[in-house]
Amino acid sequence: GRGGGGGRGGFQQRDMGPPDTVLEMGSFLHAVEDEMLCQSLMPDKVPHFNAPIYLQNKSQIGKVDEILGPINEVYFSVKMGEGMVASSFKKGDKVYISGEKLLPIERFLPRPKIAGG
Repeated sequence: GRGGGGGRGGFQQRDMGPPDTVLEMGSFLHAVEDEMLCQSLMPDKVPHFNAPIYLQNKSQIGKVDEILGPINEVYFSVKMGEGMVASSFKKGDKVYISGEKLLPIERFLPRPKIAGG
């Protein structure tokens, strides 16, 4: 038998398509050149570099380009995808991300020193 059947490249495809659920990642502030500048709405999470950013309907609008600002007030820029225009969005428009593309903010905080190692 060939074993397993039907699993051919299944997860690879899922990686390219929209995620099952998207989380509200940020709020659009304004266009900077041809990118979107957004303020993070997730105080305890930071988006991965290059993570896809979606609308609520899971259509992809672009990818995280830069993460800016202090740790307690995170901003991020979104490099627009094909055919997307940053200036077509309105201030306050929400952008979304896959939960798999978030890092806990603790990763970016200075670690408390632990005595003895």
